[in-house]
Amino acid sequence: MSVGGGDVTFGEALVQELLWVHDVIRRDLAIVRELAASVVEGAQPDSVRAQLAELEARGPLWQLKFGCLQYCRHVHGHHGFEDGGWFPGLRAANPALGPVVDRLEAEHRTVSDLLDAVEAAAAALGAEGSGDTREHLRAALEELADVLLAHLAFEEEAI
Repeated sequence: MSVGGGDVTFGEALVQELLWVHDVIRRDLAIVRELAASVVEGAQPDSVRAQLAELEARGPLWQLKFGCLQYCRHVHGHHGFEDGGWFPGLRAANPALGPVVDRLEAEHRTVSDLLDAVEAAAAALGAEGSGDTREHLRAALEELADVLLAHLAFEEEAI
């Protein structure tokens, strides 16, 4: 099978796609974390909206219309695809990866809970959000980042 001008197996193409999506997730997570930090520091809503509009305009995989909420929905969807579509094929192609896939599925449940926490914190953040509300969002994003980045690294290394 020819992918991107070279001969690669279907499995290699899937891994290349996975790495690309993970790079997009990492890039946009870094931007959203920076925005959260600026919100905690009292950034003006117009400034944050402008930065989100810039992110939305250049996002190759999805449009980040609603900042954290859209980001979380994307990661939920990506993990849903892996759980329902990609992992069953991976198990069939290489049964020895069963324990790895089991761990990844368990990590997806943990990440899902953290995404829900970020979504709740983002939804609670209004135009006049208090410092506590802003800090709660930043802390939720930091916890998500710690777990999600470790998960992505493990998935890439193990698969």
